[in-house]
Amino acid sequence: MTRAEEFQELRPLLFSIAYRILGSVSEAEDAVQETWLRYEASPTLPTSTKAFLSATVSRIAIDVLRSARVRREEYTGQWFPEPLLADPYEDPERSAELADSVSMAALLLLERLSPLERAVFVLREVFGFGFGEVASAVGRSEAACRQLVVRARRHMDAGRARFEADRRERAELAERFFGAFREGDVDGLRKLLAADVQMIGDSGGKAPLWGRGVFGAENVARTLAAILAPFVRIGGVVEPHEVNGQPGAIFRDRDGNIVNILALDTLDGQIQTIRAVINPDKLRHLGPVADAWAVVREASQERRAQP
Repeated sequence: MTRAEEFQELRPLLFSIAYRILGSVSEAEDAVQETWLRYEASPTLPTSTKAFLSATVSRIAIDVLRSARVRREEYTGQWFPEPLLADPYEDPERSAELADSVSMAALLLLERLSPLERAVFVLREVFGFGFGEVASAVGRSEAACRQLVVRARRHMDAGRARFEADRRERAELAERFFGAFREGDVDGLRKLLAADVQMIGDSGGKAPLWGRGVFGAENVARTLAAILAPFVRIGGVVEPHEVNGQPGAIFRDRDGNIVNILALDTLDGQIQTIRAVINPDKLRHLGPVADAWAVVREASQERRAQP
């Protein structure tokens, strides 16, 4: 195989590593491209192409994350990862770890870690690299990497839900939720929501948002029901779709442009958190993006026009 062919074969893995370290599709793609440039320019062939490229993309992602942290601290409102509709990397032996690690909830927990802890955790716990490979990738001793993993696990475990529903149960719950949502069934929605459910959005100050969030089953159910009817009447479509390995949906305007992405967190047969990514900058990698302000204005006019 040529270098280019080897790289293309490993690209899904490299992207998946970088995305979990960075929480950004665009930054992960840039990290993968920079990895190729360094590999192409390398005068010698590595003993293990996989190890070399994984280490290179990890180091690049660590550096990018360190500078990104400053921007995220200055971010307007709640920061969420850029939504990922499909993980390009698959490994049947680590399918559970891969699915768990890409959820919005898991990526937000990873934000609590230092860049080095995050990279070590991703390489070791998610992708199953040996400690020798991890140490080589991040430039630390194996003993130091073991300590970093222990610290990272402690932070992650402290924030994890006590019980995760299996994929089939999540899918069935999401189907009932979106059915009630489409019908504007407040009672039906309320029954599916946890009492302390939160609906939170990430607009980055660039799209309309419902304040700091909507909290409690009654408020969230009524807000959801109120949102949908006028949105549908002006040609909007809610398209259920897996988002970051979890149930979710894509909201599109009448022209098919993306208005926002919704992701659901479930626990014990109820929806615990609804996260909406509305910032247009975080949606452009998915396709044409709608003018959310215009959509909201038109939907508001439609709502007022109804008797």
